[in-house]
Amino acid sequence: MTFHPSSRTARPWRIDAWLNTPTPLSLEGLRGRVVVLLAFQMLCPGCVAQALPLAMRVHRSFAQQDVAMIGLHTVFEHHDAMTQTALAAFLHEYRIGFPVGIDLADGPHPVPATMRAYSMRGTPTWMLYDTHGRLRGQWFGGIEPLRLGADIGALLERGHSAEDAQPPGATGPGAGVPALQSCDAAACSRDE
Repeated sequence: MTFHPSSRTARPWRIDAWLNTPTPLSLEGLRGRVVVLLAFQMLCPGCVAQALPLAMRVHRSFAQQDVAMIGLHTVFEHHDAMTQTALAAFLHEYRIGFPVGIDLADGPHPVPATMRAYSMRGTPTWMLYDTHGRLRGQWFGGIEPLRLGADIGALLERGHSAEDAQPPGATGPGAGVPALQSCDAAACSRDE
């Protein structure tokens, strides 16, 4: 991931409900910490096999006062199967203990609000925010664990320095993006 200058704060997440946390979370409330967000679906093979285990390692490997690992369950397919009750059972069975927000369903649109706001291509999508709440990187699909660790470490090292900000990745509006998808062992994507 390349770091580029910017002073823009990332768009807020639009969350319907939170699991594994007693209070709702926001980028504003997580200021001072590096935030790693994983947008996933519990029925996405790449999420279950690769992304969620890596997210669990991030959650265990860094001090929670320095790095916040957040999950975003962003459902753009199989809506009837991926309910809040099913997600709660999934998190329990897989022993996923970090906070998980459920991306807000946006009326008749099959793609939820945060997914559209960040122009996500599918799941898994990783997002990395600096200590000021600025989106430093966004990528779709798998990522090498060492690369993710290095990027987190670089943001921790840079801490609060203003010179390191990066513009939001693909944060333009996603209106009109079709909700069709295709899945393979690595990821589920929305067909474009």
